Amino acid sequence: MCTEQCLRHAAAHPVVSRRGALAGLAAAGALLAAPAPARAAPHRTVRDLTHPFTTTFPTFADGEEARRGPYKSIETDGYYMQEWRIVEHTGTHVDAPNHFVKGGRAVTDLTPDELVLPAAVISIARRAAHDPDAVLTVADLAAHEREHGRIPPGAAVLLHTGWDRRAGSAPRYRNPDGAGVMHFPGFGADACEWLLTKRRIRSLGIDTLSLDPGESADYPVHFMLLGADRYGLENLRGLDTMPPHGATLVVGVTPWEEGSGGPARVLALA
Repeated sequence: MCTEQCLRHAAAHPVVSRRGALAGLAAAGALLAAPAPARAAPHRTVRDLTHPFTTTFPTFADGEEARRGPYKSIETDGYYMQEWRIVEHTGTHVDAPNHFVKGGRAVTDLTPDELVLPAAVISIARRAAHDPDAVLTVADLAAHEREHGRIPPGAAVLLHTGWDRRAGSAPRYRNPDGAGVMHFPGFGADACEWLLTKRRIRSLGIDTLSLDPGESADYPVHFMLLGADRYGLENLRGLDTMPPHGATLVVGVTPWEEGSGGPARVLALA
């Protein structure tokens, strides 16, 4: 017969059966064997590398400025639309291979996997601030890779010159001398060749009016890059906000019929 004290002891120290003990051990083993919760993916910021498309954005040559006017109005037609007159290579835009290569691929031929690609960002902004004719060199590429690692194949290599800060003024952006020759930074031909042959890059991009430096008269970088069936990006902005490696570029270009390129929304996930 169990006394009241005995009952209190039993309640405080319940007897575990053999079957219960085995069940408890099994549950503990399952917890230990269960995979750890997956880590959340690192947060990525979407950066817009595109200048707003306006009628005042500087163009490579006089007369190429975009124009717009009213086409439909809510008051008269019940809906609103504009009519634009543009040159394909205005604002932030793509250069397709057929821009310089007869028979080269048009912008409609660029495939989706070519337009979503890793990005490497290299800066010569400090040098360009004192030398408007500065170009990216092979030595710059070697120094960049020593510090930030190898440029991956199939990448877009984006050149930060700091020139996008001048885009609000056509004279400052084009920077012509007394003879009308423009002066702004660009890719050196040797650097372009090295990136094509040694790193098999997919695209080059820059925050100026041209991949070639402004004083160039024969555009060797354009001929080399587009001749290799790659494409270019010009008039980018905000490259100073980009990491040197690790970003993903998304190039949203309209597939214009027989287009030699065209205005694009260029976004980066970094």
